Amino acid sequence: MIDTATNGISTWIDLPGTGYGTAPTPNGRWLLVALNHINKVAVIDLKTFRLARTLDVPKAPQEILVQPDGALAYVSCDASHQVAVIDLKEWKVAKLIATGPGTDGLAWARAN
Repeated sequence: MIDTATNGISTWIDLPGTGYGTAPTPNGRWLLVALNHINKVAVIDLKTFRLARTLDVPKAPQEILVQPDGALAYVSCDASHQVAVIDLKEWKVAKLIATGPGTDGLAWARAN
């Protein structure tokens, strides 16, 4: 964590791999972190600032997007050409979506 008053590191959270994309849950309780080189998503407890669990995902997780209702998270997995859908109540990969090459950034869009 960075202290914005000093622009220095105030707290360090140990992870089992290098963090890449991140996304908080809407309730502010959890931070999901893509661990690109070990094919996992870390779940950080934002009350204790500790690693709560890791979840296995397909190769090369990049970006994470959490549904506004906090029920699901989507993880783009570049090298596997998939998006992993994580059930945030059960803390497990609920399904995989085949996407093709170049799976990376994620965003919400509203259809009219």
